[in-house]
Amino acid sequence: MGRSRVLTGLLALFLLAAIGLEAGAHHGWRWTSGKNIELTGIIREARLGNPHGVLKVDAEGETWTVEVGQPWRNTRAGLNDGDLAPGVEAVFIGEPSADIGDRLMKAERIVIGGTTHDLYPGRD
Repeated sequence: MGRSRVLTGLLALFLLAAIGLEAGAHHGWRWTSGKNIELTGIIREARLGNPHGVLKVDAEGETWTVEVGQPWRNTRAGLNDGDLAPGVEAVFIGEPSADIGDRLMKAERIVIGGTTHDLYPGRD
């Protein structure tokens, strides 16, 4: 095997590892504070789909980014896309970013019209 093939292979392996670390750092719960907050607001934008849905929520004049579940998780919790549409008022319970100034949260539960939708059953 030539030296350039080895170097190309090592570079490809390095890039794959770097991409995997970046994805792992964002997805999951490592970036959160580990403690729940409650955020009430109006959905202004919704991008639903994989790897998870993302909402822009107006909460008392501040714009928050709220991560919701993957499509299968939202459906299992009793949500459909219309429930997470612009103009809908909701209460989001979940973990904010470790840096609260990011105004970013991962929702564990969503309350709409008095109905609680548990995205992550058993998680507090």
